[in-house]
Amino acid sequence: VDVVESGGGLVQAGESLTLSCTASRSIYSFNQMIWHREVPGKERELVAVMNDDGRTYVADSSRFSLYRDKAKNALYLQMKSLRVEDTAMYYCMARYGPEDEESRAWGQGTQVTVSA
Repeated sequence: VDVVESGGGLVQAGESLTLSCTASRSIYSFNQMIWHREVPGKERELVAVMNDDGRTYVADSSRFSLYRDKAKNALYLQMKSLRVEDTAMYYCMARYGPEDEESRAWGQGTQVTVSA
């Protein structure tokens, strides 16, 4: 299974950005899809989770939202009011398969840089 992120870039503080995560098979077949972000020297941070039943968790729901599009087979992380501290490499990960044999597929990441 391949997972690919896109949509990163350089924006100014206060602006918005939407990241996309697509896969080589239906995203609706995954147990979960998870957005993480990483900054060198810091621990990986959980950003948002999409469960197979559509339930979501978003760490900062006041600024970020998560939704999926069946027609485009994509998961979107919409980020508003971006801050300098949101600067990170954002990774999408898919969990799939039966619970006792679950597999994970990671994308290559997409860089988000927020300037002051």
